[in-house]
Amino acid sequence: MGLRAAGTAYVKVDGTQYPLRGNLVIMPSSVTRTGIAGQDYVHGYSEMPVVPYIEGDFTLTDDWRIANIKGITGATVTAEIANGHTYTLKNAWQAGDLPMETADGKVKIRFEGTTCMEGT
Repeated sequence: MGLRAAGTAYVKVDGTQYPLRGNLVIMPSSVTRTGIAGQDYVHGYSEMPVVPYIEGDFTLTDDWRIANIKGITGATVTAEIANGHTYTLKNAWQAGDLPMETADGKVKIRFEGTTCMEGT
């Protein structure tokens, strides 16, 4: 019996589903750790906060406009993936640029937030 590890995914912003094209990336980590090596041995590590995010390529449709995405702040963004896990990004905002590829009819959208929790 096989376990579905990849495949379909859904992204919602405040309950509204957006047409996910692909390349979904979820960063649920809250910290990053970097090793500290001396000339004699490993001394330990440093730990710094990381901004969690959910990012992907979305299809441009008649149902939504780029102007609506630019104004998103304080949102709840959820990503449901094929293995049954759900990730919830809290207090999220649209981050960075919104590059549109008109030949393919898609736009890359990145949401960053204060926390990203994993659920099943």
